[in-house]
Amino acid sequence: MTLVSVVIPTYNRAATLPRAIDSALQQTVDDLEVIVVDDGSTDETEAVLETYDDPRVRPIVHATNRGANVARNTGIEHAHGEYVAFLDSDDEWHPAKLERQLAALEGRSDDWVGVYCDSAHELSGTSGTVRSVAASVLARGDAEPTREGGDELVGEVLADNVQPGAGSTLLVRTSVAREAGGFDETLDRFQDPEFCLRVLEYGKLAYVDEPLVRRAETGHPPADVIANASEQYLTAYEADVERFEAAGYDIRSTHELILAKRYFADGRLARGLWHAQAASVSLRHVPGVCWAVGTGIRRRPLPVVATIAILAVVVVVSWSTLSRRMLAATPTSVS
Repeated sequence: MTLVSVVIPTYNRAATLPRAIDSALQQTVDDLEVIVVDDGSTDETEAVLETYDDPRVRPIVHATNRGANVARNTGIEHAHGEYVAFLDSDDEWHPAKLERQLAALEGRSDDWVGVYCDSAHELSGTSGTVRSVAASVLARGDAEPTREGGDELVGEVLADNVQPGAGSTLLVRTSVAREAGGFDETLDRFQDPEFCLRVLEYGKLAYVDEPLVRRAETGHPPADVIANASEQYLTAYEADVERFEAAGYDIRSTHELILAKRYFADGRLARGLWHAQAASVSLRHVPGVCWAVGTGIRRRPLPVVATIAILAVVVVVSWSTLSRRMLAATPTSVS
């Protein structure tokens, strides 16, 4: 049996696909196969795949575009490996990514079914760099989340405190990925954490505290699509949401922040403010919120006074949230 099956779903990304495939083939673990699921591409993807004569590369072609989640599930279905690892076609891995993840599982009991790692985002331009650095500095005041385990990890995932990011960072037993039912093909967003939550029903996830994935900055679907997916996601896990919110986790308010940023970035600033007033905003989120507001203003220019007012609301909400957290007790144990 092959040790690791790497699943790369792709659609019209001929320009970035070679980088992803090469980063998989250049792993220090060579007992692997690379399953590239071409999800009905109409660009030069077929020609790109024809340039690989490495027998470890296994192309699978969908006749029509069916979506990334379907493509990932096709990869799971055809995987020969003991483990399956997912890689988006515009991301790339550190050469030792799989080696370090497998090492993290070595010596652990069988109830540890997978492992994820950290990632580094490619934020374009000077503003992206400033945003990333500022968020890192401001995050130092936040409580450190639980990053490994089973049920205790569920609240952290729902509250977006940790991002297992199954799309490029997760390595999981193939049998568990299949038993969990693969990726939810009805979700347009939140499919990665939702998949991880179902994996956690079968065991625990370990964590490698290294940015072993370089993730590209990609576009986002319209805010309304994200809002619908968020509602679907939280409704599906309503019992867990209520259980962990009772223990002190900010879950619904965190999703309000996600929606606020997307509506801001879409230029729908009034709708963004409506979600922001219900959001839980850590100081580390302020640079991202300001960037989203700036993006929306560039799309729909506003008078200077209105812009200042919006930014002021963001700052006030941030400080209000910080004050509440300072007064609140540490999250209690979850039964």
